[in-house]
Amino acid sequence: MQIWIDADACPKAIKDILFRAAERCQLTTTLVANQSIPIPPSRYIRMLRVAGGFDVADNEIVQRMVAGDLVVTGDIPLAAQAIAKGGHVIDPRGERYSKHNIGERLAMRDFMDGLRSSGVDTGGPAALNARDVQAFANQLDRLLARPAGER
Repeated sequence: MQIWIDADACPKAIKDILFRAAERCQLTTTLVANQSIPIPPSRYIRMLRVAGGFDVADNEIVQRMVAGDLVVTGDIPLAAQAIAKGGHVIDPRGERYSKHNIGERLAMRDFMDGLRSSGVDTGGPAALNARDVQAFANQLDRLLARPAGER
């Protein structure tokens, strides 16, 4: 298993948890972004900078990941593509996306996009809080604690 981080919008607290997990579990962890993001010195953590543009980082993650890899993203279309390819997906608030819930998440995303494009102010997500960070850490630990064949 490798970990792929959609790093442009990933909060620092979540990246820090992932960095510790990469070291503890000796998992290759790659941050993918269109700007340089500082990473700690590690043989397991790397930064992949891609060109700017719509979905460039997302497309790079989908192209490089393989079944069984973990993708950390809040981007629902990227999550859907990763799941279709056999990957695991956790969002930065600790929600684990799966083939059982991703269709509903896509439908809600499309509905909200429709509202926004018609001028409705839907607001944005609440700021990440300590409870969200803990939920992410717990979800990551549950996934990493499972034997490789059961992930």
